[in-house]
Amino acid sequence: MSVCLRSMTIKDIPAAVGLKNIAGWNQTAADWERLLSASPDGCFVAEDDGRVIGTTTTISYENKFAWIGMVLVDPSYRGRGIGTELLQRAISYLDSSSIPCMKLDATPQGRPLYERLGFVGEYEIERWMLKPQLREETESNELGALGDVFRLDREIFGADRSGLLGSIAEEEPHFTLVARQENRIAGYVFGRPGSFAVQMGPWVARSREVAATLLDAFLRRVRREMVFVDCVPGNPWAIPLVKARGFEFSRPLTRMFRGTNEHAGRPNLLGAILGPEFG
Repeated sequence: MSVCLRSMTIKDIPAAVGLKNIAGWNQTAADWERLLSASPDGCFVAEDDGRVIGTTTTISYENKFAWIGMVLVDPSYRGRGIGTELLQRAISYLDSSSIPCMKLDATPQGRPLYERLGFVGEYEIERWMLKPQLREETESNELGALGDVFRLDREIFGADRSGLLGSIAEEEPHFTLVARQENRIAGYVFGRPGSFAVQMGPWVARSREVAATLLDAFLRRVRREMVFVDCVPGNPWAIPLVKARGFEFSRPLTRMFRGTNEHAGRPNLLGAILGPEFG
């Protein structure tokens, strides 16, 4: 076997999309483009005789912490340590960049590997899914400036990701909803189209009432047959609200970190994350 690891380029996106399709993941080529744009030197592929057979990505948030995602290996190459090598390459790259903390969202199958590499659990995440009732009419959405949203999101998430959220809002403004009360941001939700489902998140609210209003308004805009939302079970309102609207549990994840987690944000206000690939 002549597998080598190298930096990912824009030309590798079709092959990367093929790997995530085999895995049944929901990301799109646009998501890969966002990752490469944010971290052109920090995304990697494993290649065998010119064919991409594995991937991993990183994205740094203000050098406060970085995210590792999209660890994929062609099924015919699994069990050979390629996923571990890709993950170690990502860790080495981030260590060389002097980033004090790395984070990722682990499946139960992947968690033992991450623990062996020094990651520890931060909090749990649950994916819930819904086949919504499709409606013929759409609601208008006056989005306006998002500066206040980005400032609050920095507080909630722990670092600035306005470029990433701005890209998502530009692609699908219909799913970017903001609640305001007494001249301040009371909550917000973003959404983006996936391969076979709309991904809802982040979903942030200062109260259950605001969270419910945002969720209902979001669902009225969906024109796809499936919605995914990656909820934070420690939040007091997120899972009760999605269960009340008919969402069904899909799978668990664990948010993990390696290093010094000095910028944990405010997950008590976070109903759902942006997605395992971004944090």
